[in-house]
Amino acid sequence: MNVFTLHDVQTGLKFLREISSFLHHPVSSREARATLRTRFENRDSDFLALMRRAVYENPESPYLALLKNAGCRYGDLRGEVARQGLEAALRKLFQEGVFLTVNEFKGRLPVRRGNLVVKAGLSLLRNPLAGHHLRAHTSGTAGKNVPVLIDLAYVRDRAVNHRLALEARCGVQWSHAVWGIPGNTDMVRVLELCALDAPPERWFSQVDPRSPRLHPRYRWSARFMRWAGQVWGVPLPAPEYVPLSDPKPIVDWLARTADRKKTAHIVTWASPAVRLCQAALGAGQDLSHVQFSIGGEPVTAAKLATIRRTGATAVPRFMAMECGYIAYGCLKPSYPDELHVFDDMLMVIQPGDEGSEHGLPPQALLLTSLRPTAPFILLNVSLGDQAESVAGLCGCPLENLGWTKRLRQVRSFEKLTSGGMTFLDTDILNILEVDLPERFGGTGFDYQLVELEDAEGVPKLKLVISPSLGPRDPGLVKEFFLETIGAGSGAARAMSLQWRDADCLSVERSYPLLAPSGKIIHFLKKRP
Repeated sequence: MNVFTLHDVQTGLKFLREISSFLHHPVSSREARATLRTRFENRDSDFLALMRRAVYENPESPYLALLKNAGCRYGDLRGEVARQGLEAALRKLFQEGVFLTVNEFKGRLPVRRGNLVVKAGLSLLRNPLAGHHLRAHTSGTAGKNVPVLIDLAYVRDRAVNHRLALEARCGVQWSHAVWGIPGNTDMVRVLELCALDAPPERWFSQVDPRSPRLHPRYRWSARFMRWAGQVWGVPLPAPEYVPLSDPKPIVDWLARTADRKKTAHIVTWASPAVRLCQAALGAGQDLSHVQFSIGGEPVTAAKLATIRRTGATAVPRFMAMECGYIAYGCLKPSYPDELHVFDDMLMVIQPGDEGSEHGLPPQALLLTSLRPTAPFILLNVSLGDQAESVAGLCGCPLENLGWTKRLRQVRSFEKLTSGGMTFLDTDILNILEVDLPERFGGTGFDYQLVELEDAEGVPKLKLVISPSLGPRDPGLVKEFFLETIGAGSGAARAMSLQWRDADCLSVERSYPLLAPSGKIIHFLKKRP
């Protein structure tokens, strides 16, 4: 039932108290550069201060139990960072069992290190130092999505990096737009642009924000933000419904932007950018004046090729709701998704061969928080992603700013990501092995989800059902899957509506493919 909770009201009041000051004091170029220098200079001490206050002085922190189990007191950690440096200290902590897998981080599995058993989960890992002004949600199904409580100071911290990245692209003065789904994730994007003194001209939504199936907090939070903008002379757009199936209104806006001799900048996911470019190609529209900032799923060569055929430029971004920016696209890349790690906000290490002992691939990314405004405290946390490290120098402006660590081929090893929507494999596995068999018969061996990408980079999902089950209504099965994956009133609901509007899910009657061992391959990824 879509009702406001007491926490919704309290968060809204905090937001209203702080939003005016936030909008009235955007980050300047000079401030952004000075802030970045300070972050790099104080990175070790900032990390230690955060660990002391949020972990060592917090008896509820799961990390405290892991650190005690490893025999690492605060003085030991401080000494190790001083002797070996922060990155080496984090590697040693990982070797001693101080880390979390994505399922431990989400609270789906208990943390087991030898005889130690610790309960974790997002509610126990929230940053006790951060304020709460916005409420977003992680990706989750069956009511498992967890609120992400966001501090406006954290949005401003993100804006520092975003401003410098846009300056490197000569893009602060572009005409900006956001195209996503309703909710505070999009609000953060809008507010972030405001914080770097580049408020968006348009705010496009892939799901109708007036839909009665969405929680009313999405509508009211956007209204509050716009009212505050009016008070402080920062005009902010209202969300406009533009589904993936018909991006013509955005194509028209791009044409009008070109008539004004302006560069248009659209912040969205990779697949919507591809669909928009396909529509532009079909209309004969040149997009050489258009810049995209894309992410949310793998940025492949096929996706970039479709975007570039219109004349547009796309730069990838690697982000997560739980921690914000992780990396930003290289401006002189040698690979489609080559990225610079924002290691003033997060430290990133990889486990190497030792990761196999804990079910982690060698190239898994382990993230550690550095800023006191972060929504969650991360200490060697895997969010289910892996990537290749890139050696050498690139000579791009982001490297010159100090972001020298680079990654490429970022891929999920524990999540399904399609069309910008992300769900944990463990959640979808429950639908395939429990919910679908209970509703339509059979077992988990009779169902399979196949993720495809066509030659132009457009993602599709195919739900395979074994013919041995007998006649089944494909439309009924499809609707049940979308309803189940979108259960609840948070982000999962909006995501399932996006999949429905994009018509990216089909049902096929065929036998699911098996691994050579005979094990069912529940999630099969096919490429062109």
